[in-house]
Amino acid sequence: MDLGVRWTLHGDGRTPAPGAVVRPDERLSWPRTVGLGAQHVVAMFGASFVAPVLMGLDPNLAIMMSGVATAIFLLATRGRVPSYLGCSLSFVGVAAVIRAQGGSSATVTGAVFVVGVALFAVGLAVQRFGARIIHAAMPPIVTGAVVMLIGFNLAPVTASTYWPQDQWTALLVMAFTALAVVCLRGFWSRIAIFLGLVFGYAVSWAFDRIFGRIHSADASGKVTDHWRLDLSAVGQADWIGLPHFHGPSFEWSAILVALPVVIALVAENAGHVKAVGEMTGDPLDDKLGTAISADGVGSMLSTAVGGPPNTTYSENIGVMAATRVYSTAAYWAAAGFALLFGLCPKFGAVVAAIPGGVLGGITVILYGMIGLLGAQIWLNAGVDLRNPLNLVPAAAGIIIGVGNVTMEFTDTFSLSGIALGTLVVIIGYHALRAFAPAHLKTQRPLLDEGTSSYDDDASS
Repeated sequence: MDLGVRWTLHGDGRTPAPGAVVRPDERLSWPRTVGLGAQHVVAMFGASFVAPVLMGLDPNLAIMMSGVATAIFLLATRGRVPSYLGCSLSFVGVAAVIRAQGGSSATVTGAVFVVGVALFAVGLAVQRFGARIIHAAMPPIVTGAVVMLIGFNLAPVTASTYWPQDQWTALLVMAFTALAVVCLRGFWSRIAIFLGLVFGYAVSWAFDRIFGRIHSADASGKVTDHWRLDLSAVGQADWIGLPHFHGPSFEWSAILVALPVVIALVAENAGHVKAVGEMTGDPLDDKLGTAISADGVGSMLSTAVGGPPNTTYSENIGVMAATRVYSTAAYWAAAGFALLFGLCPKFGAVVAAIPGGVLGGITVILYGMIGLLGAQIWLNAGVDLRNPLNLVPAAAGIIIGVGNVTMEFTDTFSLSGIALGTLVVIIGYHALRAFAPAHLKTQRPLLDEGTSSYDDDASS
């Protein structure tokens, strides 16, 4: 059985040709592959560490279980879908609502466990009935809009959390990373994000020595005088240590609050698979159901031991877009690093010490790349934005997603940001399509190219 754990060496394994793509079943030399895996860990670490903290869960357990979930995902998809599964930010608001109702950490993980079950069931349905049930609901105009709002929804994280901590370091890191991506050649250009982080560490250390402490918001948002690069936690952390485990607890009130988020997770997975397929040139419709089910299994396993849910990570799409290396070997390396970080608090403390200003400069580029992949989907599918049937629902959903608009239905249930924006795009498109004149509906087929061929193959 092919589990997707065998890779052919790309070229000489050192320097891919200009413009060349390292495919999922290829790899560079192992030292370079491990380096790329470390870059993927760094890209996902900020959100995967912060999200569980905001949810009141153990961040070391979150990192460790993200590695386990990634391994499950890569095995399930037979190595065709390069992806990292990290802690989903979609559940931060859900956890806040559940805790406001008096729920404990066990209540939070129990509610999210049920969402994982629902996600797994959706994946099975896609495998049974074909990718067309997803593509019929989310044709290219919808998929592109969802990918775009998922990426741009991250913009406030940069603008309000990272950048204000040290704007000048953020600006320098952004400029250095941009130059590295565009001007460096060969392998060095492909680890530009990692080089930007190293540069940011050096700049922060130098600024601390030259200018002393900075008066700005720290990671918690409190304005204080603090060092840009604070490694005190590294010295205090143990080398080896297990995270805190606990079992889930199930309460209907909490489950009903969490269930709507499955819509965002399906959209994130579909958008991710679509984006990766566009980037690698390999149509992945036949792996869509498997990817969704694998995400569900990973989330169930994580929440069963007290960790947060997982989802395909947009941050790592940005790394692939920058490096053009789609090797799943790099993701196996990333999963291995995540397990080490989860079991070694000291390593986790080193990565967690990345200065906010450095993350600000990096995420400006990464998050923008993610959002613009949605535009790439539109371009490749020939979506006509002059058609109001395409333009109106996409425009409304993107603004809602990017602006984190909230709809409060009851005192305990609301939808906002990605989930609400996704609903507006999907429901808005199909509702308008039902009433639109015929000439607006015949410019492009509803199902994008490749879907019907997959379904024909699956039924034979």
